Amino acid sequence: MARAATTSDTYNAIAEPRRRRLLEVIAGEQLAVNDIVTRLGWSQPLVSKHLRVLREVGLVDARHQNRQKIYSLNAQALKPVHEWVGGFERFWRDHLHNIKTNAEHRAEARAEKTQTSNPPTN
Repeated sequence: MARAATTSDTYNAIAEPRRRRLLEVIAGEQLAVNDIVTRLGWSQPLVSKHLRVLREVGLVDARHQNRQKIYSLNAQALKPVHEWVGGFERFWRDHLHNIKTNAEHRAEARAEKTQTSNPPTN
């Protein structure tokens, strides 16, 4: 089965850890490439390469300001990802509830065992 191109699929684009880190840096801000390079400590070609992929899938917007391109997050494009991940919230909530319930039952059983093996003396 052929892998989807990162330039046409949001999920593949954000599968790359560096692109996720880049999205974190520009979230809520509008930054020029040089500012992003400084914050991440990456080379300018590396930043530009990842920005291109993110721009092609619609996760990043770019606008010209004087002689620079200013990049910003298009959070609306992440909404389908957020909704998909949200579908697993019930699983984790139920899973954590089961862990808590099991731990409480074990604690109760230990407490009962301790009480029956060490009866109070009068």
